[in-house]
Formats: sequence, C-alpha cells, structure tokens
Amino acid sequence: MFYLSTRGYNGQQKFCDILLEGLAPDGGLYLPATYPQINAQLLQRLREIFHTKGYAHLAFEILSLYIDDIPTEDLLLICRKTYTAEVFGDPLITPLRKIDGELHILALSNGPTLAFKDMAMQLLGNLFEYELKRRGEQLNILGATSGDTGSAAEYAMRGKQGVQVFMTSPHGRMSRFQQAQMFSLMDDNIFNIAVNGVFDDCQDIVKAVSQDLAFKKKYKIGTVNSINWARLLAQVVYYFAGYFQATTENSQSVSFSVPSGNFGNVCAGHVARMMGLPVSQLVVATNENDVLDEFFESGSYKIRDSANTFETSSPSMDISKASNFERFIYDFLKQDSARTADLFHQQLSNKGAFNLSTEPDFANLKSRYGFVSGKSTHEDRLRTIRRMYSSYGQVVDPHTADGLKVALEHMNPGEPMIVLETALPVKFADTIMQAIEQMPQVPHKFKDLESLPLRFEVMPPDLGQVKKFIESHCNS
Repeated sequence: MFYLSTRGYNGQQKFCDILLEGLAPDGGLYLPATYPQINAQLLQRLREIFHTKGYAHLAFEILSLYIDDIPTEDLLLICRKTYTAEVFGDPLITPLRKIDGELHILALSNGPTLAFKDMAMQLLGNLFEYELKRRGEQLNILGATSGDTGSAAEYAMRGKQGVQVFMTSPHGRMSRFQQAQMFSLMDDNIFNIAVNGVFDDCQDIVKAVSQDLAFKKKYKIGTVNSINWARLLAQVVYYFAGYFQATTENSQSVSFSVPSGNFGNVCAGHVARMMGLPVSQLVVATNENDVLDEFFESGSYKIRDSANTFETSSPSMDISKASNFERFIYDFLKQDSARTADLFHQQLSNKGAFNLSTEPDFANLKSRYGFVSGKSTHEDRLRTIRRMYSSYGQVVDPHTADGLKVALEHMNPGEPMIVLETALPVKFADTIMQAIEQMPQVPHKFKDLESLPLRFEVMPPDLGQVKKFIESHCNS
C-alpha cells in the first residue's frame, strides 16, 4: 500500500513514512492510492471477529488493509495494547446505546480525556513510540486544538520516549475543564501555547510550519491533527464497530450523524463507506459555524476569518476552515489532484471560497457519497439536552446534542441512525447547567482538576514567534 497527496505528490511512501510526516511536501493531505474493498465475505468475517475477539482485533484487521510495513505480530500487539477495557472503561470499547426506536448513540468518550479523540490518539501514541524506537529517532509534534484534540494528544504522548508535544489552542475559547485538562500537565515533554485568536489561526500555524520543509526537517516536526492519515484511519474502525452493534446481518444499512467542525470524524465515515461499509447517510451536523452545511446545501464553500467565526456553546466545532474537507473534495473530483490543488491552494488563498454546484456529480452527492447536512444553534442544543434528560434520563454534551438534533431531521424508517458521541458532559458543565439546572457528574479522577496549577504560554497568532518557541524547546 502506497500513499499519495491530494495535490499530486507521489513519493511512493509507505504508512510509517507518512505516520511521522503529517502534510505532504506539496501541502496536500495523504490518502492511500486506492481504498481496500470490503466484499460480503470479508464483512461477515469482520463481524464475527468483532463479536468473538473484540475491538482490538477488529482494529488490527482494518489497519492491516492499509499498513504493510509493520510486522503483523507487532501491529496486533499495538492494537491490543491500545484498546483495553482498562483504558476505555468497557470491554466493547465503543458500546452502542439505544435511545428510542432506531436512534442510537455510539459511546466514544470513555477514554483518558473523556472525548472521542482518545479513540485515535491512544493508538497514535503507541504507533509513534514504536516507529521512533525502530528508527532511533526523535519527533516534535506540533498540533492545533479547539479543545479535545490537545488533551487527547498530550495524554497519549506524555512520558512517551522520543516524543515532545507543542500544542496550540485559542486562548480563552475552550471550556474551563478543557483548559485544565491540558494546561495542568507538567510533564517535561508537553508544551502548551495559547494563541490570541481562534482555532483556525492555530491550524494555519500548524499548516505553515508543515509546509516549511527545511524547518520541518531540521526540527523533526510531525502532527497529530486529523491531517495525519494514521489518526483518521484509526477512526474508521469505530464505524465498523457501530455498524456491527446496530445490525444483525450485512444486508442492513445504517446512517451516522457526526458533529462536525474540521471534517476529520465524518471523513473517516466517508472512507468506511468508500470501502464498502453499508452506510446509507453520513449526516454532517454543524453548529453556528456552518460552512460545511452551506457547502452540502449549495455547493459553495466559503471560509470565514477569525472575526466571523462564532464563539459558541459547542466550542470544539468553532471552525471555519475544515482541513480534512480536502480529502473528500479530492474523491469528489475523481482524484483530480491538479483541480484539488487549485481549489485549496489558489482559490481559497486568493478568494476565500470556491463553488462546485455546477459539477455534474453535485446533484448526486447524497446518492453517490451519502452526505446530507444540517445546523444546530445554541437554543437547539439546549432543547436537545433537556429532551434527552427529561425523556430518557441521559445527559449529553453540547456537540453530541448538535448531532442528535440534525440526526432527527434525517431519519429513514426502519434504519438505525447512529449518533457519534463527542465528549462526556462534564467537559461543558456551564451549558449543561443552563439546560437542565444540574451539574453533570464528574469522574472521580477529575474531581479536583480545575483547582490544579496551570502551565502555558500566551502568544499572538504569529508564525515566527511559534517557530522561535519550538526552536528553543524542542529535541533536534
């Protein structure tokens, strides 16, 4: 299996090469040359493996379709080390909860940082440590977070040999719990940079560093954001796990509703569907920062600057430049890398927008790719949180509430609708309190989290200053 860039670069790289690299040299995102196809026999085999051997073995089988440069026995050990009941709180790892009728929630937030990002980041930490030890190398990870990616990455990488983490986040725009989770870590290999701006400013800095090939090489820079293919690949696994729990036979189809900001989570669903998983709809649920909903409704993709990116009560989705969207557009354009590069490098840079509504396939977007979309506002999510609590006795976080609200607008009769849980409610206590006048339950290990001392650096959204900070603190 070889990997190529959405913008045309094809260096015949294997999985472990792009694992440590992040963005391709041309600024594009890596994808496999082809998506492995899941036929009926393999799908049945995967179902049986999940139900008899568990999530770790399912992950091994799916990852093995994309990874041929890690010995089989080593990859299996990495998967078994990662996906344990001790780490994720349940033998099923991602248990499915039935809400009502065909509506379900896939529990993805039982990991160390109580957010779905742990599902991929725990695997990434073990893969990084394995490959760096095998090569005898160091890696300095530069990331951007709107809340959950940062803590998931830092908890996965803390204490790992050969790895340092430099995590940027929008100063003052995360919940108190999210800030405390990240900034209270005092490990020598963890550095937090609070940027006076929005998430997109942080993401722009990460991309700019990744495209500075000389700096990237000198300081051995890697990424853990969902621009890293390994992280997105890990997320593909729980689509299969959700499908196998919601269905009894492979003739059935399901839909997934995915709270969406940076498009990485739902892009993993797109990959699973392209592989042959029977997915009817991929429901893209946005908050007030609805650039993705606008695209799927009109064909117009128009990014917003910091001043026009709303600060909302589902802050992990306060994103107006969905970096993983490029992977889908590349597929939509039939792997035309030249056009993809023009759209994302030229048109977005110069005009801040592009429009694909006149493309012949746009009218068939749902039937060909399964994508539908919708938007949820602050009042919508408050109503959804109240309804979930009063009708079903369940408390959900604001992002999952967005997913539920939009999911209910796209239900198909007799077909399971699986909402992907984003985080546990405790991470967004203020909104939960506003909705149901009750504080969410705090897991025992986080009882005193918000009273811990914090360590972080505040900086303007300045690429030069971030580079200087990396230079003065990183392993090279």
